[in-house]
Amino acid sequence: MDKKNIILLCLAAAIILSPLILYNGLTEEEGYFTGSDGQGPEYLESQGYEPWIEPIWSPPSGEVEVLFFSLQAAIGALIIGYFVGYYNGLAKGRRQDEMDKKTVKQAK
Repeated sequence: MDKKNIILLCLAAAIILSPLILYNGLTEEEGYFTGSDGQGPEYLESQGYEPWIEPIWSPPSGEVEVLFFSLQAAIGALIIGYFVGYYNGLAKGRRQDEMDKKTVKQAK
């Protein structure tokens, strides 16, 4: 491998492993690796805010919520992948047309 690739690989490994090493053994109860999903509503309710409406439907469990989130991510990835592939195919077709035109001009 090239020296540059080895350096980049070591840098990526350091970036990935540093949070795991720094916060080893610390749990979510201590405030590490918690998102802001619960912090925002807690703060607003402590300020006296009351929600205007209630959700129409709540998932019965966390697993169902994760399922819907994963499904949404998969559908989004499919849509993005389709358009990236579509435009990649268009660009490839244009390049092929240009090569064909050059070949025809050189043959004449």
